[in-house]
Amino acid sequence: MSKLMNLPKPLTAKLPSALGGDGRGVVAVVRVHGMIAAGPAGIARHVVSAESIDEQLIRAFGMDRVKAVALLINSPGGSPTQSEVIASRIRQLAEKHKVPVIAFCEDVAASGGYWVACAADEIYAAETSVVGSIGVISAGFGFQDLMSKLGVERRVYTSGTEKARLDPFTAERADDVEWLSGLQGALHDLFRQWVLERRGSQLQQDGDLFNGDVWLGREALQRGLIDGVGSLREIAAKKFPHAEVEFVAPKKPFFARLGMPFPDPLGMDSALGRFGAAAAQALVGATVETLEARVAWGRFGR
Repeated sequence: MSKLMNLPKPLTAKLPSALGGDGRGVVAVVRVHGMIAAGPAGIARHVVSAESIDEQLIRAFGMDRVKAVALLINSPGGSPTQSEVIASRIRQLAEKHKVPVIAFCEDVAASGGYWVACAADEIYAAETSVVGSIGVISAGFGFQDLMSKLGVERRVYTSGTEKARLDPFTAERADDVEWLSGLQGALHDLFRQWVLERRGSQLQQDGDLFNGDVWLGREALQRGLIDGVGSLREIAAKKFPHAEVEFVAPKKPFFARLGMPFPDPLGMDSALGRFGAAAAQALVGATVETLEARVAWGRFGR
């Protein structure tokens, strides 16, 4: 028993009092940081997906003596499907383990970020947090004039009249825009239904609530989008005064665990390979995906 009493505080907090624990419990924190997109996160790819966050959620909800799971959200949104799947998974685990979920909005919890926040039983934000953006946006580029200037002829062969919708190398078609608008409207309806289901009577009956706008913390509170203004540790201390706040970190990729920043394509001991890997890593960070993420954050002044 004396050995148990000498365990570090984070461990004794999880033990029953009969085994030398103090019975305080744990608030498990899972970060939801970055763009929400399909696929795994990785080097120079700071995204959140159902795949990348699932292991953290399982560990958080399955912790011994867990009092609550806190979602620390800082995301401008992204994929509606990934947002829906992540939120659904959170609710599934919360109901399975009978553990309350509290969301904390940091810089931004907008669009898909707010969709995920609505999976929580309560939502909090800082006064300076940007919250909302209950809407749908699609963006792309048109290169038809560039193709013409370069003297490049576009050749596309399809089976099905609508197979080549929204082709960036041809002029925009009115029926394509109409089709996309209908798709966006349907997604917007699903988003609105989810927010109404989760926030219900707390929402202010405001015609602007679902127009895609965003609000700072106090304004979001007035509209019923959040339950209060405060930080993670501040609210955790009030609700669970004797609990430890513990962050559930994602497991490091295989090469990171070996101390390698990137797979070495030319061998573990190859200096050339290491330089090539570093160059490849830099190039990956300059992809279109990175630019799109910068644009997404920029919409909210962040």
